[in-house]
Amino acid sequence: MIQIRPVSDLRNKFTEIELLVRENQPVYLTKNGYGAMVVLSLSEYARLTENTEIKLDEADCQADTTDERLKHEAVFAKARSIINGK
Repeated sequence: MIQIRPVSDLRNKFTEIELLVRENQPVYLTKNGYGAMVVLSLSEYARLTENTEIKLDEADCQADTTDERLKHEAVFAKARSIINGK
């Protein structure tokens, strides 16, 4: 079940939020009725970002070894196709 809480719960009900996060459930926090942030466990955050540094390093190496540059439209189109499994 999606957990949406007011940001004040981070202070007032920290233990409840901590238990949810320990179960790898993200907790969405709102401020004045609008989304403000997401609280994740360190392991979940690491899982989501594990390849980011590697991919950025690969991109830096490619940029250093070639003059080829891609337009952002092409990069995002490729990313969308990968995400959507096409």
